[in-house]
Amino acid sequence: MYQHNVILVTYPENFAIEEAKSLIESLPNYKVSKIFTQKYLNRTKYGMGAGKAEEIKQFVSQSSDIEKIIVDEHLSARQIFNLESLLNTPVIDRERLILDLFYSKATTNEAKLQIQLAEVQYKMPQIREKAKLMSKSSERAGKGGMGEYIVDVQFRDLKRQMSFIKEKLYDAHLKRQEYRKQRLRKGMFIVSLVGYTSSGKTTLFNILSKESKETSASLFTTLSTTTRSLNTSEFSKDDENAKNILMVDTVGFISRLPHYMIEAFKSTLEESLEADLILFLIDSSEGLNDIGIKYSSSWNVLKELKVDKSKLLIILSKTDVVDAAKIREIMSYMENSIDKIAISSKTGYGIDKLKKIIILKKQEKEKEGNAS
Repeated sequence: MYQHNVILVTYPENFAIEEAKSLIESLPNYKVSKIFTQKYLNRTKYGMGAGKAEEIKQFVSQSSDIEKIIVDEHLSARQIFNLESLLNTPVIDRERLILDLFYSKATTNEAKLQIQLAEVQYKMPQIREKAKLMSKSSERAGKGGMGEYIVDVQFRDLKRQMSFIKEKLYDAHLKRQEYRKQRLRKGMFIVSLVGYTSSGKTTLFNILSKESKETSASLFTTLSTTTRSLNTSEFSKDDENAKNILMVDTVGFISRLPHYMIEAFKSTLEESLEADLILFLIDSSEGLNDIGIKYSSSWNVLKELKVDKSKLLIILSKTDVVDAAKIREIMSYMENSIDKIAISSKTGYGIDKLKKIIILKKQEKEKEGNAS
């Protein structure tokens, strides 16, 4: 199988290095051959410093198998142009990398539309800069120049694409809203799973629903929403409390996710946040620093989407490899006003307790409904 060898340029921090490497190697047949680190990746000319760019140029000139340079930060069209001119190798930035990964994982029409919307929004700020670069190289700059003409045509085309995609996504949103109304009329209780990508959401979803959705160590295995009934086989058949409970699994979060990508997936994410109970998963098996970064990143997205904190239950997953002292330390870092529970999908620890909490929350909601 053919392998794409790439160079990664990222920040000199373990979390940044490991996450960027995981993003790249979650793409089919991509392998990081060399990692360069740089404290600042927002320099004017190359993103990175000129000295680092020259160092990479020297490495590329001595290597015959490097196909791409991946910079773990947003780059302008000018910065990409400058780097590609210097290195004579294709350059992509973090946002392009995430879009490529999304494309490789998307399976449903709605997920593909959401990625196409993010793609259009990624391209629009870069078009004018590319047009200026074209004008400087061979065409008359300024009003009426070829660069200006090209950018106008491209902008109109992208705006048409954006309108079409948003219309299709709105139709999907209306259908989802209708499904939700039907569930409410039937007295369904909705439980959603949210959290950082690869936090164990889909594994827990499979256990709670007896489903067999794909799970993987690679990032963004789940991009679209899946809804299934809670598995009630361990409850008696006449126990109405365990019935009419639906589980919802959807796309995970990631650090430094641009606002326009959150907007593109907003309709999908909102379905999770409209649930009656939101299970916010945290992978407790990781280092405390990584947990802090992932928790903060996820929490920022939830705040941006205006989550109702009263619906949240924090789930510390993968606790089979963690001692009690670390669990207590993690919990002390989390929001005090939100309840927390430790579980292990591998050993089953805490799963029965979690199911009982879900049923209790359903009973509480029914009591509130009867009271009103």
